[in-house]
Amino acid sequence: MSCWSGDDVIGWFEAAAEAAAARQTETLRRILERNRAAEYLRKWLGDADVQHLEASALESLFTSSVPLASHADLEPYIRRIADGETTPLLTQEPITTLSLSSGTTEGRPKYVPFTRHSSETTLQIFKLAAAYRSRVYPIREKGRVLEFIYSSKRYKTKGGITVGTATTHVYASEEFKMKQQQTKSYTCSPQEVISSGDYKQSTYCHLLLGIHHSDRVEYVTSTFAYSIVQAFRSFQEVWREICNDIREGTLSSRVTIPDVRRAVLEVLRPNPGLASRVEAKCQDLERRDWVGLIPELWPNAKYVYSIMTGSMQPYLSKLSHYAKNLALISAEYGSTESWIGVNLEPCTPPDKVTFAVIPTFSYFEFIPLHRQSHGGPDDFVEDDPVPLSQVKIGQEYEIVLTTFTGLYRYRLGDVVEVAGFYRNTPKLSFICRRKLILTVNIDKNTEKDLQSVVARGSQILRSTGAELVDFTSHADVGKQPGHYIIYWEIEGEVEEGLLGECCREMDAAFVDQGYVVSRKSNSIGPLELCIVEKGTFKKIMENFIANGAALSQFKTPRCTSNPVLLRILNVCTIKRFHSTAYAS
Repeated sequence: MSCWSGDDVIGWFEAAAEAAAARQTETLRRILERNRAAEYLRKWLGDADVQHLEASALESLFTSSVPLASHADLEPYIRRIADGETTPLLTQEPITTLSLSSGTTEGRPKYVPFTRHSSETTLQIFKLAAAYRSRVYPIREKGRVLEFIYSSKRYKTKGGITVGTATTHVYASEEFKMKQQQTKSYTCSPQEVISSGDYKQSTYCHLLLGIHHSDRVEYVTSTFAYSIVQAFRSFQEVWREICNDIREGTLSSRVTIPDVRRAVLEVLRPNPGLASRVEAKCQDLERRDWVGLIPELWPNAKYVYSIMTGSMQPYLSKLSHYAKNLALISAEYGSTESWIGVNLEPCTPPDKVTFAVIPTFSYFEFIPLHRQSHGGPDDFVEDDPVPLSQVKIGQEYEIVLTTFTGLYRYRLGDVVEVAGFYRNTPKLSFICRRKLILTVNIDKNTEKDLQSVVARGSQILRSTGAELVDFTSHADVGKQPGHYIIYWEIEGEVEEGLLGECCREMDAAFVDQGYVVSRKSNSIGPLELCIVEKGTFKKIMENFIANGAALSQFKTPRCTSNPVLLRILNVCTIKRFHSTAYAS
């Protein structure tokens, strides 16, 4: 597929989507044949002959013999791999690389097997998504892409297994290097900048080289929307330095890594005219609070492309601020464990985006979920899992994965709704992570519930011109009654009375009946709003990176019990407010 044209890759996907059910059976058969000697599979399937079974018999044997699994069920096998055991445990071929999931902010890293198949499917979905985007937003041959992408340092387990983030593995892969050479548009930054290991120096160089290539930039992208917002917040602080480097053809002393300096200076040449134009635009943008920063500085950019669903939704307001009239295109749906679906309709706003499942990447099952009308948002009744071919429009499901990398009937924890079909493969809307993040006793609130509450409370800020920069939460059960704490970092001045109103509004906005009843009976105490000083969430991000993660994979934890993060939050708290929403 590496040399396919855009039409070729679309033709491949449409054929797979048309025959989605058959492709799923083929995928399951290939996974089982490839890994049938693995200890985990032999435990459940024994010596079953999966090669010659008919499709329905194969799927029936697999789903009746192999149980649904969580990461905790597979972790003992993954730990044995990390410790250097070479016998086939999850896969027949040895696993030499493990990925760190993006949830590592909460403490002990979660390892996920990573193989060449992981890199190959990543490049496949990049190529497929680019082909659909180019139908709507054609890009110039040999244009540039301003990519805020970052590798982190990799390390070895005691058993000699390489560990790093999935994005780091991809950027280090031969497939990615080939993509950089073959693609129609390629990144502004050389490999040395991507893999510097210092996100501050990399960000500065990404911005500098983005300005250097400003007229050739076709679009702006990063893995997560957060990274783009973070980069342009940084630009507001360093643009004068960047203009000086453009003018003189030099590189700021803030960039100290020799390989990075050498690679960037090979590209730069003195350009006083460009420096003066950018300087004038930045002076004007500064007066306008940086509205439209992206189209002003990259006049030929056609869109901004990134993961914008789930925990990235709170950053869309600021991203729209920077992008102004540029299209915001939500990137593909996947996880550290597997890619799942592609965005076929790039014109769709991020809050309405759907993802067509790619039926050859993994074997997918879907657990039907039914919400109980009397219960909280996560009070689901489950039915037995169904295959991809049996899902129904309008039904919510939890996704179950069986992958080439050794995960079998793995509960992903994502709740999706089937919004329709593309040919015969379902189109999914991401709803939320199923995991509860806020609970004291009978109350049950998910990340989506918290986002809705914070959105309602932060509406009050808009009348003042202030802005919510970021937020997280904590269920404090150390004192009785337990209560929720929500931490806000805000930009701008807000009167204390107004912040107290924000606190009360959020407390009243929780609709979970367990929470409402508990607040009324005082078995959950008043909600607490803590305002933290400027830069607090940057410290949280830096703590995450210091523990080996990459900026491109960072997600602010929407709820935390991590003692290190709580220490940062509490030390940086400058004001506290308690709700009076349920005061008698």
